[in-house]
Amino acid sequence: MPKTLPMTLLSVSCAALLPATASALSMSPPPRANPQPSKFVFKDASGKATSVDVIQSYQPTKIGRPFATGAKSDRQLDPKLMHAATIAEERAHAHSRRQCWHAVKEALLASGVISSRPKTEYAKQAGQELVNNYGFRKLPVNDPYQAPVGSVLVYNANRAAGHVEIRTKDGFVSDFRSKTPSHRPLLGVFVKS
Repeated sequence: MPKTLPMTLLSVSCAALLPATASALSMSPPPRANPQPSKFVFKDASGKATSVDVIQSYQPTKIGRPFATGAKSDRQLDPKLMHAATIAEERAHAHSRRQCWHAVKEALLASGVISSRPKTEYAKQAGQELVNNYGFRKLPVNDPYQAPVGSVLVYNANRAAGHVEIRTKDGFVSDFRSKTPSHRPLLGVFVKS
């Protein structure tokens, strides 16, 4: 019997220690007495109470350029161009249907920027036709983000039709919406005064 007593005490001691050890190894943080709010409430310029979400953790995705900045409206441009951008945005799809020049033609016609349908087949030919037949001019802009709202951006492509899109307040639009411009080489930014 003398050997069973130490074994009993050892097993009781282990049982008592194991739950404490398991709870000490828990990886969840202790509960906070005062948790952070999920909304930040403030008053805007008009005095109205407004709230925004509070970001609780680091977001690893990097934004190369701010989306809304750089898209400025130019008072010297035909206001119908901005209307064309709105029309194209309303009709656009989430993904490309390979009909960019068709969609831009339709938006320019519907807004009244042009009076007849352009005849060129390929998107990369759009800029030259807009200048020659519809009174557009090419701006000295090499960065699509600096193009004014409503301008038509034309891109080149080797052995392909190219791409054409309209600059909007929030990004770029053709037959689909995008926050970023095309990756193709920019041929020019075209506007009508």
